[in-house]
Amino acid sequence: LASSAAAHVSIINPCPRYSPVGENCPALPAGESLDTGEHAINGPINSVQLGGTMPLCRHTTPYATPSATWTAGQSVTIKFNPSAAIHSGGNCEFSMSYDNGKTFAVIHQELRYCFLGSKPASLTNTATILSYTFNLPADLPSSDKAVFAWSWVNASGNREFYMNCADVAIKGSTSTSYTGKEMTIANYPGYPTIPEFNGNYETGMEYYTGAKNITVS
Repeated sequence: LASSAAAHVSIINPCPRYSPVGENCPALPAGESLDTGEHAINGPINSVQLGGTMPLCRHTTPYATPSATWTAGQSVTIKFNPSAAIHSGGNCEFSMSYDNGKTFAVIHQELRYCFLGSKPASLTNTATILSYTFNLPADLPSSDKAVFAWSWVNASGNREFYMNCADVAIKGSTSTSYTGKEMTIANYPGYPTIPEFNGNYETGMEYYTGAKNITVS
């Protein structure tokens, strides 16, 4: 288990770009195809050991229409594919971008035990949590072209970075910017490698606690 090649997780709601398993997905952009095959939607955007680097968000061309319309400050539920291999948990972040995925500010974190809720007794690929509900910041700016991201660094197995992005609309806000922690990127070219946790769930935590604040608008 610890050395298996890849975990498999993706969000299904809101529907991420080009997902073959997402819920209520918009029509694909012209010339694009569903994210299937060797590096399908459930796979990482990079593996330190195996490569296979994809751009942040996996795909850079947004849907023409949003996957979801949210109101700033409201409660949202993010759902994950029940066909998941969660590699003993790890660090998940949920972030927003207003420049089509160039910069991301974190709006929610599930650190250490993402998909599990507590420290597992041993290595596991079985999720006990497949959705997270949290409140959006009330000061998220309104936009028809915001990008919501889920990102994950797995606790066990090859050192990988996972990221899905959903195109969303935000309404109900008069704010012109949002400031939050910069999304942590690791196990990706040009960024730090976080080693296997090997039971120590503080591994790599300094990259999250030490992340600088950034403003998106």
